[in-house]
Amino acid sequence: MAARTKSTKDRPSYRCTECGWQTAKWLGRCPECQAWGTVEEYGAPAVRTTAPGRVTNSALPIGQVDGRQATARSTGVDELDRVLGGGLVPGAVVLLAGEPGVGKSTLLLDVAAKAASDDHRTLYVTGEESASQVRLRADRINALNDHLYLAAETDLAAVLGHLDAVKPSLLILDSVQTVASPEIDGAPGGMAQVREVAGALIRASKERGMSTLLVGHVTKDGNIAGPRLLEHLVDVVLSFEGDRHARLRLVRGVKNRYGATDEVGCFELHDEGITGLADPSGLFLTRRAEPVPGTCLTVTLEGRRPLVAEVQALTVDSQIPSPRRTTSGLETSRVSMMLAVLEQRGRISALGKRDIYSATVGGVKLSEPAADLAVALALASAASDTPLPKNLVAIGEVGLAGEVRRVTGVQRRLAEAHRLGFTHALVPSDPGKVPAGMKVTEVADMGDALRVLPKSRRRAPKEEQSS
Repeated sequence: MAARTKSTKDRPSYRCTECGWQTAKWLGRCPECQAWGTVEEYGAPAVRTTAPGRVTNSALPIGQVDGRQATARSTGVDELDRVLGGGLVPGAVVLLAGEPGVGKSTLLLDVAAKAASDDHRTLYVTGEESASQVRLRADRINALNDHLYLAAETDLAAVLGHLDAVKPSLLILDSVQTVASPEIDGAPGGMAQVREVAGALIRASKERGMSTLLVGHVTKDGNIAGPRLLEHLVDVVLSFEGDRHARLRLVRGVKNRYGATDEVGCFELHDEGITGLADPSGLFLTRRAEPVPGTCLTVTLEGRRPLVAEVQALTVDSQIPSPRRTTSGLETSRVSMMLAVLEQRGRISALGKRDIYSATVGGVKLSEPAADLAVALALASAASDTPLPKNLVAIGEVGLAGEVRRVTGVQRRLAEAHRLGFTHALVPSDPGKVPAGMKVTEVADMGDALRVLPKSRRRAPKEEQSS
């Protein structure tokens, strides 16, 4: 009773400065004297402060702090180590998010088997599958190891119990949305449950010096499901991307307290599992003996890694009043902008009444402006039915005035194209140091760029051919 009286006493009150009338909440007009703006707060509770307590570890000069405890250990997968900044740091918590079926469980099971050793045990906890299902996948991808322990649990207390029994150096939880604590209200995957499970595992990781990999779901918009607090609590956030109908998978760093976030790991998903691609450019190219109209090569940057990609375009006579505009792997808005620039600045009028299809090879997605020039040249080549010169790459951003603008990393892009055997490149002005033996043509606008097309009579309409 005394505690209730104290709580009521400490509660702020409001009083009219004209008549003294009191209330528990603020009002703009005093109901007693009908005066406006006279109700003010009084009797606010005193501000409570935290008293100094005992420190667990004394503060040291930063030069005396032992940095060896944060030394990364390799996961056994080179492409994943590239994104992580060298490997997994003891005590680090990594969140890997991606769409269903993209290959998250396959990748982490491979990591679990390769990271396990005599001195470093690995515990793989699955909450979405049974232990026998995971065993069958391990047989298929050859991910068996005597130091890899497997458990199927959805209770947080049971997971913590497995940590005490196995004492692993690496914990993999698939997934954080399937584990729940009975002490917290709410269904598994809810905001309160995800916060509690993540907080408990993060505390266990820091106390034990154990690296932890958490699998997270994503929403239909591609964002990580659950509370935003989850991304702030973990040390590293990775995004697993890829089209389920293509072989290419990309692991992209979104947040990394131990390294850069502009690195990308490339993987190939196949029937025998998932393997890293140290040189993935071959997936995005089609090797031909002779060039084909409507194709152009460019060099895109995925993080700091240059990748040679192929853009394809096809134009056909439209059978409907509103011609089709279909894209795959390219942004529809940028393709439409390139069509407008070609028609207005390049004087190519045949594009407006034709069905136009544009795509990339190998499932790669080109969203950076540096691919504009390649898209425009592929469209122009398809419209004129004239192939571009062999071994040509095009790099540059195209503006609405038809100018070709500079982009970042031109030297790295040219070096990658030269390494793969390309001998001619179209680039904006002032490209910097050019690889020896490579012919580089600087273009200022679309007029200069279209001159690389061999002079050829455009394909006549069907009506003219029939006549």
